[in-house]
Amino acid sequence: MKKYAPTTPSRRNTLTIEYKKRLSGDKPHKALTVGRKRSVGRNNQGRITTRHHGGGNKRLYRLVDFKYDKKDIPAKVETIEYDPNRSAFIALVCYRDGERRYHVVPKELKVGATFLVSDKADVKTGSRLPLYKISVGSFVYNVEVKPGSGAKLIRSAGSYGEILSHDGGYTMIKMPSSEVRKIDDHAWASVGMVSNDEHKLTRKGKAGRSRWLGIRPTVRGSVMNPVDHPYGGGEGRQGRGTRRPKTKWGKITGGRKTRPPKKYSNHLVVSRRKVGKKR
Repeated sequence: MKKYAPTTPSRRNTLTIEYKKRLSGDKPHKALTVGRKRSVGRNNQGRITTRHHGGGNKRLYRLVDFKYDKKDIPAKVETIEYDPNRSAFIALVCYRDGERRYHVVPKELKVGATFLVSDKADVKTGSRLPLYKISVGSFVYNVEVKPGSGAKLIRSAGSYGEILSHDGGYTMIKMPSSEVRKIDDHAWASVGMVSNDEHKLTRKGKAGRSRWLGIRPTVRGSVMNPVDHPYGGGEGRQGRGTRRPKTKWGKITGGRKTRPPKKYSNHLVVSRRKVGKKR
């Protein structure tokens, strides 16, 4: 992590990643980038549907391949790059037939390393193969929910799932959330853990850095008026005044289970994630 000389109060509290040590310094591959307008929390009518989103620097979108449909062709890592649209680093890889693609890169893969997407690949960092071919205890990322659907799970910086067992056509995986889930053992996954594991240690240091990232200020409900929030009103500092914690719209939060009781995938959840202070 990179610390700064305390020339200002914000500099004193800023902690960032040393990108020069982790990235190859190359510019994005132009053929795999597109311009893209961000929704910034608005719907098609321009109305705010998610608060605290808006503004921020313009971003060039990198077309990252999550399908991994080029199988049995060795690929070589050419560059490791920063992606403003995700927390993990991405790698520009060149397949032996000459095609280039972007992939989310695992922690230990460096420039010049090779990997293979194949059901005959060795179980080593970066390789991608069906879950039933990966040994128990291995770390995986970019996991498919259904065979052929593309990587959907475990894609953010520093995250990984652990394979616990293979049984009855399913593989049990412990998710980063601590949930244990069954996934079809013919679904594919990549071996390793996602790069940029120091992402969670960063400290923005000042409000302006949040604004650059498109994050607008959040205001506590207790300092609002009664018309604006269930916690609002009162003389001076007041408690929330309600038995259960609530959102701005009166929905109960903190302890209420939000997963639908008849969700199609409930039978695949072996143990629920641990939440709250006990975690």
